Amino acid sequence: MIVDSLERLADRCLLPGFIGTEAPDWILRRAAAGLGGVCLYARNVSSPAQLAALTARLHAENPRLVVAVDEEGGDVTRLEAASGSSYPGNLALGVVDDVDLTRAVARSMGADLAAAGIDLDLAPVADVNSNPINPVIGVRAFGARHPLVARHTAAWIAALQEAGVAACAKHFPGHGATSLDSHLALPVVDEDPHEGALDPFRAAIAAGVRAVMSAHIVVPSTDSLPGTISKKVMTGLLRGELGFDGLAVSDGLEMRAIAGGVGIEEGTVLALAAGCDLLCVGGGLAGEDIADELRGAIVAAVRNGRVSEDRLVEAGGRVDRLALWRSAQAPSHASDPSVGLIAARRALRAEGSVKVDRRPVVVQLRSMPSQAAGVVPWGLAAPLRELGMRPTSIELDHQPASARLEGILTEAAGRSLVIVAKNLHRHPWMVAVAEGLLAHRPDAVTVEMGLPACRPAGSAAYIATHGAARACGIAAAEALTGR
Repeated sequence: MIVDSLERLADRCLLPGFIGTEAPDWILRRAAAGLGGVCLYARNVSSPAQLAALTARLHAENPRLVVAVDEEGGDVTRLEAASGSSYPGNLALGVVDDVDLTRAVARSMGADLAAAGIDLDLAPVADVNSNPINPVIGVRAFGARHPLVARHTAAWIAALQEAGVAACAKHFPGHGATSLDSHLALPVVDEDPHEGALDPFRAAIAAGVRAVMSAHIVVPSTDSLPGTISKKVMTGLLRGELGFDGLAVSDGLEMRAIAGGVGIEEGTVLALAAGCDLLCVGGGLAGEDIADELRGAIVAAVRNGRVSEDRLVEAGGRVDRLALWRSAQAPSHASDPSVGLIAARRALRAEGSVKVDRRPVVVQLRSMPSQAAGVVPWGLAAPLRELGMRPTSIELDHQPASARLEGILTEAAGRSLVIVAKNLHRHPWMVAVAEGLLAHRPDAVTVEMGLPACRPAGSAAYIATHGAARACGIAAAEALTGR
């Protein structure tokens, strides 16, 4: 086999990203030559019309190009990163626990994605969030009980794919029991995935999921290598034991769990050898140079016998099958703009007297966003203003001096006080601030927009939205205004 043919086969296994709202020449050139796909991020999206034009331009170069995106709804959105998602995320749907509602939300999201020209949605998260301090899953999971996660994973996948877009269950064999973020380090999961973490993936496969994404985690009960580069995980467990024959997608190979260990090039080769078919890179490294390096690493691995030509052909064939499936889908569902807010309202839980006056002081406690979510606006000040209120918004990103808290209390004198945060249980300084304010203002309303695992002492008036999507913020604002 000549090198040019090997390079084309290697390119068919790559899923790079790029910068900007128009495809650069190198992406168009490689797409025309048979590149496997491209992964879009918030940086590639400015409006629905622009996104549709971008995907049309990409598909014009090659109808078999797989255009992928991380659109989970809730806290992780690329299509609505500028405003926040119109749909609540998985935790909110799990709290409601109505699979028909989950289907309705996923079907509407699928219609949005299909209209935008997306082929593969790198969702849903099928992880069981069994560790409440998990820094990267949390509200992205349907919940902490594997039977619930399994039934909603299956419902979400079936509905999204009914809308004509391929789903991708992630992160195999289960990222929910970790206490580290694989974007930043290599987590180790002591729990045997057979104890429940595999159940949602079994349900996903039974529902006909077209793709599964690997996890950069070590599962000692299965292998000492990270799942993405473990043949025992990606071939033995996923294909052998679970019987999956669809497309296996790697999580981002520039994440430190891989890049900081074996390195990106070696990780790419090992992931392909382990059983990953479509190799994702481009969240942080988004130029043609990285695509050249990874293609070169794959070609060299085939030429020196580390990866067989048959394995390369098999991987490319699975990319082709997904592209063929997508091309056979006809638009059959329309987006339902109302279903996201309906779901967010049903997921909201309120206790105590949560109604506020027309001029509340809203103290928002902020932390660094996860790399999975990126920077997406969230909170209550904007939705309160949309409802005709006149809030004063105060944002804190660290524990302030006592004089600052006194100033906030002075500002809020004679007015309602609202404290809003995400994942209080993971940020002791936020708990200290909230409890300090509540000690002086026990009538203040606490709004948790993350995982409600920690309720501050003295918070008699309390709202849990189970996510920070824009839809969740609107639902909370409605509760605060008594609507």
